[in-house]
Amino acid sequence: MIRTIPLNKLVPSPRNVRRRADAQADLELKADIAARGLLQNLVVSPAAKPRGCFAVEAGERRRRALQALADDGTIGKAHEVCCLVVEGGAAGRESSLAENFQRLSMNPADECLAFQQLIEQGADAEGIAARFGLTVRFVEGRLRLAGLAPAVFEALGAGEISLDVAKAYAATPDRDRQAWVFAQVGQSYASNHPDSIRRMMTQATASATDRRARFVGEEAYVAAGGRVERDLFSDDASTRWLDVDLLERLACEKMDALAAEAAVAQGLAFVRPTLDSWIGHDATAGLRRLQIEAPPLTDEETARVDDLEGQVEELVGLIESEEMADPARQEAEDKIRTLGAEITAIANKAPEVDPELKARAGTFLMLDEAGDARLAPCLYAEASPDEAEDDDSAAAGRSGGGDSADLPARSAGLSQRLVDELAMQRRDILAVHVAADPSLALDLAIFLMIDREAGYTSEKSGSSLLALPPSNPVFDFRTPEAAATVAAAEARETLDRSWVAGRSRAERFDAFRALPEEARAAWLGEAVAGTLEASLNLPGERECRFHDHLGRLLGIDPARWWRPTGANFFDRVPKSVTLAALQEVGGSPLAGRYAKSKKAELAQSCERIFSGDFIADIEVKEAALAWLPEAMRFATAAPGTPEKAIADGQAGAADRSAPGAPAKIEEAA
Repeated sequence: MIRTIPLNKLVPSPRNVRRRADAQADLELKADIAARGLLQNLVVSPAAKPRGCFAVEAGERRRRALQALADDGTIGKAHEVCCLVVEGGAAGRESSLAENFQRLSMNPADECLAFQQLIEQGADAEGIAARFGLTVRFVEGRLRLAGLAPAVFEALGAGEISLDVAKAYAATPDRDRQAWVFAQVGQSYASNHPDSIRRMMTQATASATDRRARFVGEEAYVAAGGRVERDLFSDDASTRWLDVDLLERLACEKMDALAAEAAVAQGLAFVRPTLDSWIGHDATAGLRRLQIEAPPLTDEETARVDDLEGQVEELVGLIESEEMADPARQEAEDKIRTLGAEITAIANKAPEVDPELKARAGTFLMLDEAGDARLAPCLYAEASPDEAEDDDSAAAGRSGGGDSADLPARSAGLSQRLVDELAMQRRDILAVHVAADPSLALDLAIFLMIDREAGYTSEKSGSSLLALPPSNPVFDFRTPEAAATVAAAEARETLDRSWVAGRSRAERFDAFRALPEEARAAWLGEAVAGTLEASLNLPGERECRFHDHLGRLLGIDPARWWRPTGANFFDRVPKSVTLAALQEVGGSPLAGRYAKSKKAELAQSCERIFSGDFIADIEVKEAALAWLPEAMRFATAAPGTPEKAIADGQAGAADRSAPGAPAKIEEAA
C-alpha cells in the first residue's frame, strides 16, 4: 500500500541490488528533487532494526538525495516521503531488481527536445543546468543538437547514428550542409565515423596534397566523377578537389578493402580502417591493448643493417662531392630512400604472437600524412564483459604463465565503463600527488622524453608526454662535419647512460633519479633540443619568429657555427646571388673582381673569402666572416621590444651558473 513515512524513519536495505554510486548523477538527482520535489515514490519494507523503521528496497539514491537536502537544511529531518510498502525478503529484492532492470535511459534526442521546450517557455541554459544538476555546457550541447537538420535529428532519435556522430554533424550550424552530408554518406564506412563526418562538414574542398587525395589518386577520383580546380601556375598545394564527399567515400572504400585483405594476410580477427594518422581513444572503445614484445634482431639481420647503413653513408659521400652530375645525384637519393626503407623494415620486426591469441586479436589500418596505408604496430583484442576467466588462465598456461602477450584479466562483475571510470579516478589521484612534487614531476618529464634511449619496449608509460624528433623537410640530409653536428655529438657522448640498463621502466626511472642533478639536467637539454623543427628567417612555411626570440635570448651568432662553402651554398645558388654576397661584404670593387669568373671558380674563391682565408682590409675580412644568407640569421628584436630586455636575456644565457644547469656550449671556432 501507499503511505507517507518520515525521512528519518527510512534506512538502507541490505537487499538493494545497486552497490555502486555515481557522484555526479547523485548531485543531478539532488538538484532535481530540490527543484521539483520527489516525482516517484520509494519502495520500502518493514525493517527488523531499528524498530519502527522501513528499509528502502528501491529508491535508495532518492533517499540519499533527500537526506542530503535535509543535512543542508533545505527540508526537515522528518520530511514526509511517499512510499510503496511491500513485504521484505525475496519480494523486496525482486522489487529492487525490477526497478533497476526496467529503467530506460532517456534518448539524447528526447533530452534535446525537452530542453528546447523549456527554452521556448522562457528558461535559459543556466537555469536548466541548475534545476537538473547539470553543467551549462551539457545543456548548451543538447540545445545545439536540437538544431540539427531534421533527417539527422530523426536518425539520432531512432538510434541509427550515435551521439558522437550527431555531435560531428553539429560541427557547423549549416543545416543544409548537414542534410547534404547525411545523404552523401548513406550506409558507408564514414556514416558511423565521427572524424569523417566532421571533416566533410568543415571542409568544402580538399587540397591535392591532402593525405586522402594522395591515397585515392587523381585518376581514380576523376574517373568516379570528381572535379578538380587547378591553377596551372602553382603547385599541387593550390590544386583543389571540389567533391570532398566523393573523396571521403573513395578513400573509405579503398581502406575497407585493404583492411579486409590485411586481416586475411596477417591472420588477424579484425583490421579496422581509419582515415586518421593516429588511433584515437574512441576507436579503441571496447578493446584491450595486448602487450607484446618484439623479438631482437638476429646476427644476420644486424649484419645486414650495418651493411645497408654503410651503403647509405657511401652514397651520401658521393652526393656531397662536387663531381656528381644531377641525374646521378637523383639516382643516389632514390637509392638512399630504398635502403632506408629496407633498414626500417628490418629494424621494426613484427612481434611474435601466439597463433591462438592472434586469431582473436586485431589492429588498425591508418593513413599517414604521405597518403600511405599502414598497419598500427600494436594489437588489440575485444574486451567483452562476459569473457571467461578460464580462457585467460588457459592462455597464461600456454605462454608459460604471466606472459606479456596475455589478455589482462578484468575483475569479475565490473563493466568496461566502470573499469574506465575507475582508471580515470586512479589517474586523478596520482596526478594530484605528482603535481604536488615538482622535483619528481621534472624528473618524470625528462625520463618520459628520453626513455626511448633504452630501445623499443611495449611497456606502457601511462603518459602522453613524448619528445619525438620532428619530420625534416629533406630526407636523409646529413652534415657530419658541421660544427653544430660535431658539438651535438660530443655533448651526447658525455651523457650518463647508466640508467638505460634497467630492464623495466620502473628500474630505469629509479636509476635515472639516482643520477646527479647536473646529469639529469643535461638529458633535459638533449630531449628538448631534439624536438626543434627546421626554421628559417624568411617569410613562408619555415618561418618561426619564436626561434628568432630564442636565438636572441641565447645570444647565438650563427656565423660562428656555419660558414658558406661551395657544397652547402655557392654551388647551389645562381651566380647573381654569390656576387650580391660579395657586394655586401666588400662593395663593388670586390664583386667586380669576380664578375667574369665561371661559376665553379667563383664558388671556390668565395669559399676562401667567406672563411677569412684571403688578403683584404680588416673591415672587409670581418664582414666576410660575419656574413650569412638572410635565411640563416636570427632576426633582430621586433619593433617595440625594449633593448634592455634583450640584453638581459642574453646576459642570463651567457651566465648559467645555477646548480644543475647545463653548461653553456662554447662557440665553434
